[in-house]
Amino acid sequence: MTGLSVPFASSTYWILLGLLVVARAADFVSTWIATPNLVLEANPLARFLGWRGGILVNAVVCSGCAMWPIPAIMLVTTSCLVASRNFQSAWIMNTLGEAQYRAWFSVQLMQAPKGLFFACTAAQVLLMTGLGALLVCFSHEHVVPFAVGMGMITFALAVLVFTTLAVWRRVGSSNRWD
Repeated sequence: MTGLSVPFASSTYWILLGLLVVARAADFVSTWIATPNLVLEANPLARFLGWRGGILVNAVVCSGCAMWPIPAIMLVTTSCLVASRNFQSAWIMNTLGEAQYRAWFSVQLMQAPKGLFFACTAAQVLLMTGLGALLVCFSHEHVVPFAVGMGMITFALAVLVFTTLAVWRRVGSSNRWD
């Protein structure tokens, strides 16, 4: 596969860096709108780092990843999908407020049938993974479709892991899910 690395400060490096900055900024903005105090942030590392630490770490990650097209495009894809998912509910999280949204979500989660919740989560993960796998399989070793497909698979894995963590925290704090 060609395009495994690019020279630092080359035109391709700057393009990838720009894409990374825009995609990571979209993730940050969508998260900030949804949960300005990071109360609803599912990623424990992001909660631990906070906004300043997250910006610093992302600046380093973006600068480094821009030298490798495949990880850069994977991160751009995953970040755009995460931001899109965040924006889907950010308006209601912001309107209700972090504490009230968390309480509302917990009530809804406890009322939902377990099987339905897990089936819907599995369907989302499997559909995204399947589409990503198709891109990877039919990329014919072209960097962009391969990396976009891998980014979609990475997003699906993140949805699975962070949804499970969030539900575990919600259900674990109430000690019940009937």
